[in-house]
Amino acid sequence: MKQKVLYISQEISPYLSESPMAVQGRDLPQAVQEKGFEVRTFMPKYGSINERRNQLHEVIRLSGKNIIIDDTDHPLIIKVATLQPTRMQVYFIDNDDFFHKFPCKGLETDTDPAQNDERMMFFTRGVVETVKKLRWEPAIINCMGWITAMHPAALRTLYHEDPAFASARIVYALRPEDFEGTLDPRFQEKLRQWDVAPETLKALGTEPVTAAALHRFAMDYADAIVLDAPGVDPELIAYAEATGKPFLRPDYDGDVVQQYADFYHSLLGADCA
Repeated sequence: MKQKVLYISQEISPYLSESPMAVQGRDLPQAVQEKGFEVRTFMPKYGSINERRNQLHEVIRLSGKNIIIDDTDHPLIIKVATLQPTRMQVYFIDNDDFFHKFPCKGLETDTDPAQNDERMMFFTRGVVETVKKLRWEPAIINCMGWITAMHPAALRTLYHEDPAFASARIVYALRPEDFEGTLDPRFQEKLRQWDVAPETLKALGTEPVTAAALHRFAMDYADAIVLDAPGVDPELIAYAEATGKPFLRPDYDGDVVQQYADFYHSLLGADCA
């Protein structure tokens, strides 16, 4: 039986322009799939993504759930496309409150940063709730990009009793791309409305929350860490090493994809046999 790997990515090419993160978001899952894993990927449905050109369509059976953030209901819309040539399925988390309805220039994370805290919260719950509906239980969950930084804590606290994720190994990928400034000062207050325990939020430090604090928060709850690109803050690398968790620092002169595959196998251990 093929082991299932869920990639949760901030950007994926060709749906977005070919930034280093978007290229990695496309190439790594496809290459890992070719190594014999079963792969699915999730990303935000930014307004700059052309739905017609990229052949996105809504999945009605997965859409419709309301996600409550700060006492406001936000309907979850799920769209899907097939990435060629590997026919890998890419799922898009959409909502008109956080992502533009019509094509636009720039990403909402940059053009409307004031909503980044709620946008990240919506994306987090949207991915997890959709994976549950799919009845697709991943063995590895690979989180790539700061917008995925809440997933490790959410899976290990809010969803810790859910059998779909109980045995999954969560990998957090450290990358240099960050948002500027801080998140909304009420970010932790909004999380408390989800019944997130105060001891969980201690890892975020004091308000307002910075990108570096988010990365540390993600590493605290992840099972393993990957140095996914050059240029990461040395202090964050030192923090990753200090956790004592499995930490992959790929040798880019070698077969990087095989290094990822071997790393995943090592995390699964006997489950991989």
